[in-house]
Amino acid sequence: MFAFFNKKDPADMDDVQLDTNRIPAHIAVIMDGNGRWAKSRHLPRIAGHKEGMNTVKKITIAASDLGVKVLTLYAFSTENWKRPTDEVNYLMQLPVSFFDTFVPDLIKNNVQVQVMGYVDKLPAATQTAVNNAIEETKDCDGMVLNFALNYGSRAEIVTGVQKIAQQVADGQLTVDEIDDTTVDAALMTASLAPYSDPDLLIRTSGEERISNFLMWQIAYSELVFTDVKWPDFTAATLKACIADYQSRDRRFGGIADNK
Repeated sequence: MFAFFNKKDPADMDDVQLDTNRIPAHIAVIMDGNGRWAKSRHLPRIAGHKEGMNTVKKITIAASDLGVKVLTLYAFSTENWKRPTDEVNYLMQLPVSFFDTFVPDLIKNNVQVQVMGYVDKLPAATQTAVNNAIEETKDCDGMVLNFALNYGSRAEIVTGVQKIAQQVADGQLTVDEIDDTTVDAALMTASLAPYSDPDLLIRTSGEERISNFLMWQIAYSELVFTDVKWPDFTAATLKACIADYQSRDRRFGGIADNK
């Protein structure tokens, strides 16, 4: 089963030493705590989201420099539409300003942008910004920066099941042929293969739940929960989380040879 982080602030840990041969290939992050970060400073919630985007820029470069292959960030869920209209409108504008200023740095660092989720349901300007960033970075072959935008794992699984059912109905697939590989290929992370499943899932701000994120893909991921709010998350925090990951014995349901 999953092991859980002890929740002390990893940003307080100095001189973290990492095994460069055991850097997680795919790190997924639930970027939580922007609103509470702003509230604690008597600022509007949108100030937290703005600072959170600055953190995305820093952590993207840090992860790329460490040799991470895929960094998946939970940017906006299918449930986030329930938030106040002003906040939602601001969140929809963020990708526009983010990509407008950051794409040159992504290209410089050989980072490719991918986006998973129901992008066609986003405002036109947001769709345009997303599609332009994908197009402009398509030739980059370093780390993939994968945004989960208007994404929800249950909706993803339903869509995947519908896709498989249609293949069966069309005679392209038999029921007996459906297996893990079939499901993997029907999900929104299929394009990330062979790194579709995160090795490490990090959630910031002290909450300890998955919140409808990559539920199929994290079956054997290591989970790290930290009290650090996303705007305060630094390259040092990331390294500390990876160090915690490297301290674990990943058995994938089996037992260690010496047990």
